[in-house]
Amino acid sequence: MASIGIRLSSPNSVRPREACMPLARSKRWESPHEFKGAQPLVKVFLSQSAYCRIHLHSNSELDDEVGGALVGLWCRDRDSDEQFVVVQNMLPARHTRQGSVYLTFTQDTLVGFHDEIEKNHNGKRIVGWYHTHPRMGVFLSHYDTWLHNNFFPEPWQVALVVEPHTSVAGFFVRRDDGALDPTRYFGFYELNGNLGRSMVEWHNLQGSEEESVGG
Repeated sequence: MASIGIRLSSPNSVRPREACMPLARSKRWESPHEFKGAQPLVKVFLSQSAYCRIHLHSNSELDDEVGGALVGLWCRDRDSDEQFVVVQNMLPARHTRQGSVYLTFTQDTLVGFHDEIEKNHNGKRIVGWYHTHPRMGVFLSHYDTWLHNNFFPEPWQVALVVEPHTSVAGFFVRRDDGALDPTRYFGFYELNGNLGRSMVEWHNLQGSEEESVGG
């Protein structure tokens, strides 16, 4: 892995898109770790379509780890100046090496991500990655942390871990000082589509109506 020269990040000169945070169309899902001090640098908005695709991919292989890239937008709210990412799609990782306790992105995997975005997701960027931990829980291993810091080094890029057997998951997000706690995961905002109901089935997250407004 250390010899691969591709990183899944944007040039440092790229700035976040100015936008309004879509709180009015979202449902907040809270992690039990969220009320213990420092706040994450970015808020995460996950579209229902992306959630469904991640859910299906996570359950497609229950013995070995699977994963992929999270594709969408990096934004700054016009009113509050807060940063947030919107996960609009996912790209399953191809050409990987995987087992029950590891997942390795090869050079072909990374090239495939960039080719797919160029062809089918114009104007979008890789805002993070996801992978599964079959029967292991929600955390970042030493290797996961190394991969995140080396291939997703931008402060606003996030990591999602899913444990498919017990339907639990969480986002790992850097703080504003760049620190990343591999044991403390955050929740997210479910960006509602046209269904008018929640799609989330991850049991370790608690739904909150506090920042969700209808209409």
